[in-house]
Amino acid sequence: MHGPVSALWLLVALCAATGACCLLRMRSSVEEQRRTAGGEALMGFGMAAMAVPAAVLTPPRWAWLACAAVFGTAALQALWTARGDRHHLHHLVGASAMVYMAAVMAGGAHSGPPVLTGALLAYFTGYVLWTGTRLVPVTVAGPEGVNGGARAARTAGLADRPELARACRLSMGIGMLAMLLTM
Repeated sequence: MHGPVSALWLLVALCAATGACCLLRMRSSVEEQRRTAGGEALMGFGMAAMAVPAAVLTPPRWAWLACAAVFGTAALQALWTARGDRHHLHHLVGASAMVYMAAVMAGGAHSGPPVLTGALLAYFTGYVLWTGTRLVPVTVAGPEGVNGGARAARTAGLADRPELARACRLSMGIGMLAMLLTM
């Protein structure tokens, strides 16, 4: 990626930390959550690798093509699983954006078609704003009173916390926005 080196290193750190958090989420007892967390871990680590400043490491063309192939496969898998779960449509857009950025970098260009980049920027901006609003805590009174929900959240395993999944998705959305802005 091209841009301010310090900002790119922060982006690498954000994406790698998000990928590691998603690996922790793979310890869930629910198979669908494990599968989703695995795809998100791939995305986080892939974004971290792609965000390494070009001044430090300039991968050869074949590395960008390999990255495009990996995320192309992930996009096809997301397309297949999107039949039953609309959240996988977001995975399809994210993996396709990674293919797009890898293809642009493989071509040696620093920017892709402005219309496509703009459409992806608009999508991820909306996604970040929507996901951010879903992180706002809501107090719900249950049979055990107002604090009943807090007690239930404390007993849930770290891997099964929905707010952790949302925070990971928010971080990756912000990372994707930053990566698209550097193109």
